[in-house]
Amino acid sequence: MRATVKDVAKRAGVSPKTVSNVINGVVFVRPETRAKVEQALSELDYVPNLSARGLRNGRSGMIGLALPDLLRPYSAEITHLVVELAHERGWGVQIEQTAAEPDREYDLLSKARSHQIDGLILNPVNLDDSAVMSAGPLPPVVLIGDVDQDVVSQVCIDNVSAARDMTQHLVDQGYHRIAAVGTPEVPNRTGRVGGRTDSAGTAAARLRVIGYREVLTAAGCYDPALEIGLDRWSPEGAATVVGEYLEQHEPPDAIFCFTDTIASGALSALWSAGVAVPERCAVAGFDNILESRYTVPPLTTVDFDRRHFVASALDLLAERMSDPAATPRRIVVPHRLVTRASTAR
Repeated sequence: MRATVKDVAKRAGVSPKTVSNVINGVVFVRPETRAKVEQALSELDYVPNLSARGLRNGRSGMIGLALPDLLRPYSAEITHLVVELAHERGWGVQIEQTAAEPDREYDLLSKARSHQIDGLILNPVNLDDSAVMSAGPLPPVVLIGDVDQDVVSQVCIDNVSAARDMTQHLVDQGYHRIAAVGTPEVPNRTGRVGGRTDSAGTAAARLRVIGYREVLTAAGCYDPALEIGLDRWSPEGAATVVGEYLEQHEPPDAIFCFTDTIASGALSALWSAGVAVPERCAVAGFDNILESRYTVPPLTTVDFDRRHFVASALDLLAERMSDPAATPRRIVVPHRLVTRASTAR
């Protein structure tokens, strides 16, 4: 006979309700109690009856995760953690690539409304392009990332402060002509890659450029011509625009890339142009993806605790699933600088 919730409760010395709370993962259970229940679940080889549970509580046991670009290492790391930590709560994960297309977000929100998934973690690159702002009444949704809103709960980092800290690090190292790659400015059709245009860019770009400009303005060395716009944050795009910049200008003292993926493209362009890093041009990134410690030279970057980031998103989603009327909350995860050889003097 398959073990029941009552069997698990008896073995763990708790109520059946507590067992259900551990299995469903939407109500907080004290760690010591959770450990006893999980041990009993393992000893009894308990297998939940998902179809019966879904009929009983209206839940599917599945959540959705939507990221803009699954090709990028950062997305892979976030996806890995969401799947692993959701599994600990007894949730499956449906993964989607939105490519910043609102129609795909609408589809996922529709699935949540029809209870094909119980909730959704969404990473829009721009709030204006996101279905969250125009889809009407929302199912349980949590945003991760950089858009500024108060409609749903969100987990983010302080991008302005993080960019400010990285730029200040470069200034403190003695670099003055500090370029930024990934700023909101997009290269125009004439091939110009520096300077300012009217492009809004992504939410992250708009925030990170604020911190960059603040520090350089205070230091008296801000030069808008050192902002290198990028229409898509990819290594190939970064290699192209940095390569074009180096064909037309002397190398800057340092380059602050708005992601580590961008930094990998910038390092490639500098190597192709024969510019030594960091001797002639330092390079810094943002995100501390796994590959950053293995670039040549190892990359200085902005880091944050991604496990804490993802766990916080799942906690907020559990809150919304348990009480859809709960007041939206924002959790800001702390950041830190990881200094490596790419910016060493």
